[in-house]
Amino acid sequence: MQSSNTRLGIGLMTATTFIFAAQDGLSRHLASDYNVMMVVMIRYWFFAAFVMALAKAQGGSVRAAARTAQPRVQILRGLLLVSEICVMVYGFVLLGLVESHAVFACYPLLIAALSGPVLGEGVGPKRWIAIGVGFLGVLVILQPGVTVFAPAAAIPLLAAFMFALYGLLTRHVARLDTAATSFFYTGVAGAVGATAIGAWFWEPMTAADWGLMGILCVTGVAGHWLLIKTYEVAEASAVQPFAYLQLVFASIIGLTVFGEVLELHVALGAGIVVAAGVFTLLRSARKARPRAKL
Repeated sequence: MQSSNTRLGIGLMTATTFIFAAQDGLSRHLASDYNVMMVVMIRYWFFAAFVMALAKAQGGSVRAAARTAQPRVQILRGLLLVSEICVMVYGFVLLGLVESHAVFACYPLLIAALSGPVLGEGVGPKRWIAIGVGFLGVLVILQPGVTVFAPAAAIPLLAAFMFALYGLLTRHVARLDTAATSFFYTGVAGAVGATAIGAWFWEPMTAADWGLMGILCVTGVAGHWLLIKTYEVAEASAVQPFAYLQLVFASIIGLTVFGEVLELHVALGAGIVVAAGVFTLLRSARKARPRAKL
């Protein structure tokens, strides 16, 4: 049963974004020394175990959680998300946390732009303006034409596009399936897909790195658990803008732990993208909110 405690929800979302940022830092470190697919595969094994345990606790059985009228779309969602994670982690290795998250922050704008052709939803002129402004911010970050454009800079943009499609498909399946069913397929389908590829890239790990891998798995489970709790105590529209704190926390980790540099054009572009994204989220929430009858 969902309560309504916005202050608690904001606190939980802040904690969630911090844990996810720490997870990104651990992924960046491990993927610098080991194959990205192997790192994501092991991470997903623990995530799938958590999802199945949660399904059994909440729904009584794994079979109940797996029951869906749209299995192909659900499986596609799970495979799309695990692919996006692999792309994003690869971006961390090549570009670092700061620049990768600065570009990835445009995903709410992509969701808004694609909601029309994918879901048939209307996008008003104000949101289209915000989308355009947000993508100007992405151009400020990437600086095409100012310096030689690095193909690696497109990697987090691809990840943002994939995550936007995942988000839209999640909204699509929510018309027929419960959130528990969607969460189940996110973990299980993703784990199967990651294992099918990651098993071919197995590498021996040091004891110290196995310890870090264990922490990575725990942070993944803890982050998703906190996210579930966040949406249980507060409306999504009230707390979703605070998800941008992951950009802040990830940037701090990148600067202090990995010695990355925050360039002026990246900071300026990220600010434009975040401002446009928050505006789009607020407009979407306002449009979805039913008007009071006079």
